[in-house]
Amino acid sequence: MDLFYRSTRNSSEAVTASQAILKGLANDGGLYVPETVPRLEKSLEELAGMTYQETAYEVMKLFFTDFTEAELKECIAKAYDSKFDTEVIAPLVEADGTYYLELFHGATIAFKDMALSILPHLLTTSARKNHVNNEIVILTATSGDTGKAALAGFADVKGTRIIVFYPKNGVSPIQEKQMVTQKGDNTFVVGITGNFDDAQTGVKQLFGDRELAAVMDKAGFQFSSANSINIGRLVPQVVYYVYACAQLLKEGKIERGEQINVVVPTGNFGNILAAYFAKQMGIPIAKFICASNENKVLCEFFETGVYDRNREFVLTSSPSMDILISSNLERLIYLSAGADAEKNAAFMRDLSETGRYAITDDMRAQMKDFYGNYASEQETANTIKALYEKTGYVIDTHTAVAACVCGKYQKETGDYTKVVLASTASPFKFTRSVMNAIDAKYDAMTDFALVDELSRLANIAVPRAIEEIRTAPVLHDTVCDKEEMRDVVLKFLGI
Repeated sequence: MDLFYRSTRNSSEAVTASQAILKGLANDGGLYVPETVPRLEKSLEELAGMTYQETAYEVMKLFFTDFTEAELKECIAKAYDSKFDTEVIAPLVEADGTYYLELFHGATIAFKDMALSILPHLLTTSARKNHVNNEIVILTATSGDTGKAALAGFADVKGTRIIVFYPKNGVSPIQEKQMVTQKGDNTFVVGITGNFDDAQTGVKQLFGDRELAAVMDKAGFQFSSANSINIGRLVPQVVYYVYACAQLLKEGKIERGEQINVVVPTGNFGNILAAYFAKQMGIPIAKFICASNENKVLCEFFETGVYDRNREFVLTSSPSMDILISSNLERLIYLSAGADAEKNAAFMRDLSETGRYAITDDMRAQMKDFYGNYASEQETANTIKALYEKTGYVIDTHTAVAACVCGKYQKETGDYTKVVLASTASPFKFTRSVMNAIDAKYDAMTDFALVDELSRLANIAVPRAIEEIRTAPVLHDTVCDKEEMRDVVLKFLGI
């Protein structure tokens, strides 16, 4: 049976999966949500015997119903291949009683690779299915990781171009070097003099600019998105929670029917929403522990039911979470309001006009499985140091935020249900912050000397993604104000 998608702001229009993937964002500015979240057709015991690729097919075929079996299996095969440095794609590592789901074994050593390795293939397949002749221009805002993962995924993919905007002073040195050294004639990277929310808001405005869309169409282009607002980004993320739970069962770490808690370091809310979808599909998840850094807008939302972005924006050592407008939360708001697009649209208008909205008690009751808390900069550093000294396992700053919040949740509630923690980036991506947390003496070393020292300390090889940028030349040096984003796009496209 075909599954259709509707906008969170206007439920009158139904589109297929491939149309939703192509558009990225609905015309009314809403996000596409499936009419129902499908239930898994295979038991957890059956899934336990499957590879990552086989699991991906079992999950994605239920969401992307207008793709043929051959089309979907080809997309999966092209995505989850030797780009990953481990055959299992997403290994689980136990450290100090927690199961760390390592999502950073792809080409850019961050969890965004898990979805952005497949999105280009889903997108080009969707274009063929819908007889699209225009060149697709991927427009993306990044807080650090999405940008490089999207660039790597789309570089030199025929029929596409990609433009990535990032906050010029709001990403780590390694993150920036990864982006500005990106090869590919169809890639373009732009630093903006603002923060991530400025970049994200600017991109959304470009998507909603009807006049610009007409100009682009006349020139043979159309926009699509690689951010987690695209359902083609979100659904592949559901896979690794299904896979992780199946692997725990396979290894005898959990028994049949035993529930787990999931902890996710959260910025734009896509990664934790994917876990929520996994539960709706039948995976036994009890609690979703939403971990924030000092930009704790989500933490306070789950405590109070009020979303309020009117606060100081804090630059932290976990920059991928330096976000005050969590776009994917809109999908949860819509679903918690009983798929009431009108009600959700009113909340989003309030957010746009006043910077805040307050949900109803009934909606809060729908979110009872979510818990929010945050970790300060010092707590994040302390968590890295303590885990390393106790186990020898080194985690990055984002993963440390999650580990710290997990500890707070357990202490506060006495709930020691087994935990799968989304480890979203390699420590090599945030080497200085990680090494300084272990010992302040490392701050005197250069970035790449720190990389080698971390390799020695953690007893793991330097990832290929880091080796590649040691001597790579800077190929992108454009910087603009947020008001200039439209002009920059037109100039790159030669319009």
